[in-house]
Amino acid sequence: MNPHAAPEPPAAEVRFPYWSYHDLLLFAALAVPCLFAGALVVQLAVLLAPFYPDTKAARLIPAQFIAYGLWFLSLYYLLKTKYGRPFWASMAWVARAPDIAWGMFAGPAVALAIAVLGVILRTPDIDMPMKELLQSRSSLLLMGFFAVTLGPLCEELAFRGFLMPLLARTFGDLAAIVLAALPFAVLHGPQYAWSWRHMLLILLAGIAFGWVRFRTGSTAVATAMHGTYNLTFFAAFLMQERTPQIS
Repeated sequence: MNPHAAPEPPAAEVRFPYWSYHDLLLFAALAVPCLFAGALVVQLAVLLAPFYPDTKAARLIPAQFIAYGLWFLSLYYLLKTKYGRPFWASMAWVARAPDIAWGMFAGPAVALAIAVLGVILRTPDIDMPMKELLQSRSSLLLMGFFAVTLGPLCEELAFRGFLMPLLARTFGDLAAIVLAALPFAVLHGPQYAWSWRHMLLILLAGIAFGWVRFRTGSTAVATAMHGTYNLTFFAAFLMQERTPQIS
């Protein structure tokens, strides 16, 4: 060993998140072809399988399942091939049992707070397009399953797992929580006929999910919270539908 040799420079620290806004734009752009592919697969199923139920829910929800699967497969491929990094660890999928349990209890609490705020804001009882998907038992089962499983999983991976860390690197943690909740609220706009009161409530729910993701460092906890949040509202909807209307 040469005592006069210059010391080796320290290894460069890998920043997190390691992906870029270019990757974000690519991921967002891939949503459109994935949606078309999902719709095409379902349309083929309707045409080729006579037993396939030709209802709006049976078309829309499986198409979303397929689209989400293709969309996140593309993200998995991007992170694996471009950066050589594992997908789930990159998305901060840390599933500690006590934190997951806490997130599952936090979901209904936030749902109750949002419901009370909705009463204060006097959110109108609008004819939401989403109600058209809940006209039959099979549609209810499909929607309920999607609302508490794949929907929260994919939305939290996209907004709190992929987008929020990138925004935090640029704008700081607190700003990132709010900024990531904005497109989350816009995504749900069509479901509520673009009612600003409903979208405000969804924005606040998104901020709550983002705060939990920030405090726990786990997208899995935010997903558990999101799932039980949706489950609470879905259960409330079912009870309301079964309650006789007094006039």
